[in-house]
Amino acid sequence: MEAQWEYRAVLAVDIEKSSGRGNVALLRNRDALRTMLGEAFRRSGIDWDACVRDDLGDGLRVTAPAMTQKASLVHPLVQELAHLLREHNRSQSHPTTRIRVRVALHAGEVCRTPSGEIAGSPLEILARLLDAPPARTALARAPETVPVSLLMSQHFYDETVRHGYPGIDPAAFRKVGFTLKELTADAWLHTPGWTPTQEPEAETETEVSTKKPAAKKRDRSQGNTKMVNKASGNGVIYATQNGDQHIRITGRP
Repeated sequence: MEAQWEYRAVLAVDIEKSSGRGNVALLRNRDALRTMLGEAFRRSGIDWDACVRDDLGDGLRVTAPAMTQKASLVHPLVQELAHLLREHNRSQSHPTTRIRVRVALHAGEVCRTPSGEIAGSPLEILARLLDAPPARTALARAPETVPVSLLMSQHFYDETVRHGYPGIDPAAFRKVGFTLKELTADAWLHTPGWTPTQEPEAETETEVSTKKPAAKKRDRSQGNTKMVNKASGNGVIYATQNGDQHIRITGRP
């Protein structure tokens, strides 16, 4: 099999706050997510077995079959996944086995290698969308009953959501901007079952990791200032202050 370049829709999903739950919960959650995602694909009319699936540790990347209708990845797939996750979470008595996820959507020319793997720059963009601050912030702010935040590229939005296909409401999507590593881009955010009261702020990767409290300004009010003056003759006056120092020299009249 030779390398083949094809236009494909790609989806990635990542479990929120998966670290620290322990290996038993991690493996259980991975299996549960795969099962629910596969069921959501099947309910959306997409052949799950024909998808190329790549493990992301606590998530999954899925390359849809060629000729897949991209709109079906938005509706009904995202709604179906959210429904399955809500049902799953209601049945779990312990927080470590409840699952909320971030979902990213993009499309572009990818390479199907001779070994069957998928490669190409669309996967890099997909990875940035999955980790982008707006998606993380939206899910963190959402009620616990909201299990999904979706972030899609401008390209994917232009070819699906903006047309208002059946089951897709463009008004439910918010345009956001972000910078992550080498990518600065606009994207579209959707949280099924919840509308944020305030749009998540666009942040850069540096801003997220290096925010520090503002330095306290020096108080120069009159009540906190002390000045000592000393005259030594010859028209010279020395003035010192607990902050700035002012020296004034005047000649004789």
